[in-house]
Amino acid sequence: MNENIKVLLADDQTMIRQGFGYLIGLQPDMTLVGEASDGGEAVEMATRLGPDVILMDVQMPVMSGIEATREIMRRLPKMKIVILTTFDDQEYIYQGIRAGAVGYLLKDAEVEDMLGAVRSAHRGEAVYRTAWAASAMLRVASPEKCPQPDEAGVNLAEPLTEREREILQEMAYGLRNDEIARKLVISEGTVKSHVHRVLQKFGCQDRTQVVVIALRSGMVK
Repeated sequence: MNENIKVLLADDQTMIRQGFGYLIGLQPDMTLVGEASDGGEAVEMATRLGPDVILMDVQMPVMSGIEATREIMRRLPKMKIVILTTFDDQEYIYQGIRAGAVGYLLKDAEVEDMLGAVRSAHRGEAVYRTAWAASAMLRVASPEKCPQPDEAGVNLAEPLTEREREILQEMAYGLRNDEIARKLVISEGTVKSHVHRVLQKFGCQDRTQVVVIALRSGMVK
């Protein structure tokens, strides 16, 4: 039986809330627990309802989605927030990541991408699938979390295998493990094993950090 993901939707446009709310309601593994029409209401409802994932618009009255994300993460540091907006703007993405959002998607994304982002966020995966995501991620990379490349490049514990390099590239494209498995025609379990080995070789805690370093050093594009 699929785990039920409690979703809070924050958007000042009624039509957007109704549309996304309807789609979420059709999913057997999701429940829409609330709809907020402004940033202040999003903060209040997140605190009161305790959703698993929040879909957060950027431009809203009372408090912007970025400000609301920052305040929610201050109160609920384990909350998973996906910024959902019409703006493919590097500064918005940068501020969203800085505020603590785990994802950034455009409102014109495919329905399955939006639903997939909710599921990925719930699993603790980062979802940044916009043209400016890589640049924004580089701006917020934290040097303390894992070894950073120097002028000689990345100092790995041991060299990546050819398959690990393939998977690292797909990680940089923002693909989930199941998507990588389908694309490379291997099992998802095999992908997970390779991802784990890549993280070990980089000395990093999560895949976002690895991708940031790989992008910075030119190992992927």
